[in-house]
Amino acid sequence: MKKELAKIKSLIYEVRGHQVMLDADLATVYQVETRALNQTVKRNIDRFPLEFMFQLTEDEFRNLKSQIVTSSWGGRRKLPYAFTELLHGNNARPELQRCQSCNRYARQ
Repeated sequence: MKKELAKIKSLIYEVRGHQVMLDADLATVYQVETRALNQTVKRNIDRFPLEFMFQLTEDEFRNLKSQIVTSSWGGRRKLPYAFTELLHGNNARPELQRCQSCNRYARQ
């Protein structure tokens, strides 16, 4: 359990004064594809608070990649989305918990 928690903590970054997880990392935690996570959020965007998610700028993404030596983000076609702490833990949105592909994580 401690290793899992440490792994998740290592995926949290500070961007624009918020602690965030990038879409690809959060999708890994939920055990879904990144596009499935983003699609679920976009289909339900009116149900999420404005500060729940934002897309990184090119400069922010370049800066974040330069700070992290081992990056698995190579080959992205689009800039990643950053999800604030509003999504994590008990604050996970019901829309994501109802998502068929996200349900596996929500039940754990």
